[in-house]
Amino acid sequence: MSEVRIAARPSTVLQSLGRFLITVFLLCALGLALTVRPGTGDAWWIELLRYAPYPIYLVPTLLGLLLSLTLGWFWRIMALAGVALIAIPVMGLAHGTPQTGSGHLRVMTYNIKSYRADEKPGGYALIAEEVLRHNPDVIVMQDANRLTDGHAPMPEAMKRVFAPHQVYMRGQYVVASRHPLRGCRVNPLPEAEHNARYVRCTVRVGTQAVDLVTVHFISPRDGLNAARHERLDGVDEWKQNFAVRLKQARQLVRDLTETPLLDSRGMAQPLIVAGDLNAPESSPVVQSLLALGLRDAWSSAAIGYGYTHGHSLRPNIDLLRIDHILVSPQVGVERTFVGGTEGSEHRPVITDLWLSRI
Repeated sequence: MSEVRIAARPSTVLQSLGRFLITVFLLCALGLALTVRPGTGDAWWIELLRYAPYPIYLVPTLLGLLLSLTLGWFWRIMALAGVALIAIPVMGLAHGTPQTGSGHLRVMTYNIKSYRADEKPGGYALIAEEVLRHNPDVIVMQDANRLTDGHAPMPEAMKRVFAPHQVYMRGQYVVASRHPLRGCRVNPLPEAEHNARYVRCTVRVGTQAVDLVTVHFISPRDGLNAARHERLDGVDEWKQNFAVRLKQARQLVRDLTETPLLDSRGMAQPLIVAGDLNAPESSPVVQSLLALGLRDAWSSAAIGYGYTHGHSLRPNIDLLRIDHILVSPQVGVERTFVGGTEGSEHRPVITDLWLSRI
């Protein structure tokens, strides 16, 4: 009997260790999900957690799931709950419902990284192919400085893209529309040293006026690199970087609140905000805009993650959804999807909208 008990001890120890690790992983996953969810404030360290590569969070819970296979069903369910907490709220899994309405409009936002296209043979042809594949009624581009600065002729590939559109170009922005554009203007954002601005236009779709904004908030790259490589010494740079991005978002919110586009009856016209917000939806940067009553087109109608950035970095997979199309309550979202990786470091976001939602 004693020999049997001695032989059983290693297995018992491993099972106890498995239960302990599964419990720890589940509690950590629960704590993380509660911490990074929308509405948890604007603490710098919480925002930093939102930019961490999600495999860092997912791998431990998957290990717990593997360990649970040697245990009973209770522990398998516990381990699966840990995986679900990371895969759904933390990683931002959307499960939207398509809407119906009238007045169809396809909108596309695309950070084209034109300086990269200049360096890459056929770079603009790849961008043009991506745009033409989706055939948007309205496209807004960011980081398009090489197209707008007038220092070089417009690439032939981009001429084909813009040919059927009215086009407004200023700074890093391009707005191109099959429908008439009116009143396009550049508006300042905080941090003038970054030449921070956004563009606002009115698009006439038949008799309907649409308030269109495209914006590119300050990149988190420098702040993230400082925090990654300099550890505690880089925290101040990350804090400042995040603070600027949040300040820019709040300035845009004030502008949209103080100067809404109204019809003859004093009713707000449909509003679309599209661009590279450089923040995930759970961030207070995006949440400040959603607090206006705007809805994220991906979360409204898509199923999945919709990540738009990361494929140009190791390990060459997209891990962040930082490009967004936000719409006002009267706008219906029929479908939203992301484009390919060939043309830019960002995937484009494309959405089919109904200007009058049913």
